[in-house]
Amino acid sequence: MRSALQVDPASAVPIWKQIEAGMRRLVAAGALGTGDPVPSVRDLARDLAVNPATVAKAYQHLVEAGLLAVRRGEGTFVQADPDGRRRERGALLEEGAAGFAALGRHLGFGLAEVQVALAEAWQRLDGKGGEA
Repeated sequence: MRSALQVDPASAVPIWKQIEAGMRRLVAAGALGTGDPVPSVRDLARDLAVNPATVAKAYQHLVEAGLLAVRRGEGTFVQADPDGRRRERGALLEEGAAGFAALGRHLGFGLAEVQVALAEAWQRLDGKGGEA
């Protein structure tokens, strides 16, 4: 988990939100599946060099969102079902798209130019320029 989940103390985004977003990405990408255990609050806090209360706050938000479940005496586990994972992936994509669109608009580009930039970036990722 240490390499898969990192925080940036210099970021304007609160650390608990960075942890929450990182866990959401891991679940959405399938790196953490339904029923998989997640690190204890203490272990993750130690790995990330943050206060355990910070990790606990992130976990609490994820429990409230239905992505994690706490089993007394056993630990904390991923609860997201396939539909939940699909919704989470969609929400992350929408969030990224909104940020990209806002950046394009802020820089003075129109929709067509932003779409071209996205298509070109997609082609570079694909390596051949085709659909993925």
